[in-house]
Amino acid sequence: MFTPQNFDHLLGLSGFSDTLLKNHFTLYQGYVTNTNKLIDILEAMEKDSKFGTPEFTELNRRFGWEFNGMRLHELYFGNMKKDATALASDSPLAQKIATNWFGSFENWEKDFRATGAMRGIGWVVLAHDKTSDRLFNVWIDEHNTGHLAGATPLLVMDVFEHAFITDYGIKRADYIEAFMEAIDWGEAEKRLK
Repeated sequence: MFTPQNFDHLLGLSGFSDTLLKNHFTLYQGYVTNTNKLIDILEAMEKDSKFGTPEFTELNRRFGWEFNGMRLHELYFGNMKKDATALASDSPLAQKIATNWFGSFENWEKDFRATGAMRGIGWVVLAHDKTSDRLFNVWIDEHNTGHLAGATPLLVMDVFEHAFITDYGIKRADYIEAFMEAIDWGEAEKRLK
């Protein structure tokens, strides 16, 4: 079974109130709880040979939603930190960003921010496709539509309203600015390796 990770070290993060973060941590813990519950229910249904039932089908679909909600939150909280520093221009990740179709770090950042500012709820992910060795900024709609199969999420930004509305109201751009200032580039570089 999965155990919720503790992200309390983020409390006091500039641009994010403790109230917002604590609420967000509680929401994340709900995904962990629901993932575990679904595993239990699906295992019981399998033991009872309830394959092909409408309940089995829908719970399997729901499992992807809950599991991805859990993992995306872990990646999101995991790529933020207090006292974040800019990505060094000579780092492997910065070099890969500059040599990909973005052409420069500045162009990548414009693309990432613009993707995050799109209407709707979901996630923005800087993903690395190992097969082509390319980077892509992708929009993941909710938790389960838009993942690039086989790609590694390097940087994850939550753009559901719960990630910002407590502190920023509907000013998503202000939240994106705060997120960009809180990126743990060291973590994103580890994910690239």
